[in-house]
Formats: sequence, structure tokens, C-alpha cells
Amino acid sequence: MLHGAERGRFELMFRVPSECADLLQNGDADIGIVPSLELGRQSWDVVPGLGIACRGPVRSILLISKRPASTIRLLAADSSSRTSVALADAILSRKFGVQAEIIKHRPDLESMLQNADAALIIGDPALRIDPAQLPFYTYDLGQEWVEMTGLPMVFAMWAGRRGCITPAVIESFMNSWRSGMANLETIVHSESALRGFPPDLVRRYLTSHIVHELGVAEERGLKLFLEYTHHTSMRVQEGA
Repeated sequence: MLHGAERGRFELMFRVPSECADLLQNGDADIGIVPSLELGRQSWDVVPGLGIACRGPVRSILLISKRPASTIRLLAADSSSRTSVALADAILSRKFGVQAEIIKHRPDLESMLQNADAALIIGDPALRIDPAQLPFYTYDLGQEWVEMTGLPMVFAMWAGRRGCITPAVIESFMNSWRSGMANLETIVHSESALRGFPPDLVRRYLTSHIVHELGVAEERGLKLFLEYTHHTSMRVQEGA
């Protein structure tokens, strides 16, 4: 939508998914990439078949703990992703049988682990960590979800206010996705330089960890996630 055939079709703003959801809810945007958690709470239309998902390790959502997951009582979380916090809560309770208290915390692993049993690190800060080099228990929450459910995990989808997701809009989004896939190496080198990552890491992340094309299995995984989190009362407190 910046460089391909769809350039100029939409007025673009760049925000994290949680902020996109707020913009939609407040009427300040028509379409946004929104956390899966919000799809069960809002009456938005979605762009079918496109989103952000994983079918195994996601690499960018790590739960790092000083103790085994079954003994975690206090979790410091980077709350920039509502879905990731809810996912951590669901996995801890359903797979490991614990109801951990969650505190909001800036994404700094050392201080998080000083203030809590475990840390939830999301996005670029997680990608900057090499789990193999850590002296802690490390859980990739994409992998934990797939092992627990046998289904992919859908983190976000393109959603819009009623009437905004027309067939023409859907086609534009599909064209934009196809353009991105056709120019993946350009994106890899651009993003690696911009964010200070090795190109190989970015390439692996975009081709092996993240899935953008959503099918029947992703639909089932999303439905189950929304069922698991429908009655979730997030026990999130302010932290350091």
C-alpha cells in the first residue's frame, strides 16, 4: 500500500494493533489490524483470509521465567499486545494450571525478572533475545498454543467498521499482500536495516514463523482462542 499498485488508495496511519483497535472503536479509523482478542468483543467486519498467525514457534512472543511455568505466580508483561497477554494467561491456566497475577512492565528483561517470577516479551524486544543464551526457562507462546490445541494461533486480523470492508477493499488487501510476497527480499533488507536485525533473522521470521494467509485451521484456532478468553478477567496491575 506504500509502494505497490494499491499506493494512494488509502490514507495510512501506523500504529500497534491495540491502538488500531482504539482508533476503530473511537471512529478515528475505518479499517485497522486489530488484536484477535478484540474480535470477540466488537461487531466489526473482517477482511477474510488475511491476518497475522503462526503454526508453530512464533519467536516474537516469549515467556521467560526464573522457575518452571507451573510455579509462576507473578508475571511482568509488556502489555503492548492485548492478545499476547491473554494468550499467556490462557496457556498458564489451561496448560500449566496456574493463575498468575500480571503486572504491566516496560519490556526490559532484567528489571522484569527482578520484579516478578517471569517476563512476557513481545515483538522486536523478543527478537533481540537469543533464548538459547539465557539461563532461564523460555516458552515460545506460539509453540505452546499449537502443542496445547493442535491448531494455529491467530494474533490479529484486518477489521473495519460496518460497511467499510467491501469486495473492492478486500481485493486491494489481497493485492497488497501478493505484492509484499513478490517483493519479500526487498522487505527483508529494508526492515533488517531499519530495525538493526540480521537479514537472516528477518527472513526466517517472515517466512518460517509468521503466517499471513489464513485458512480453515486458522479459523478454528481463532474460534477456540476467543472461547478460551471470552470470560477472561485480566488480572493486570501497574508495574515498574
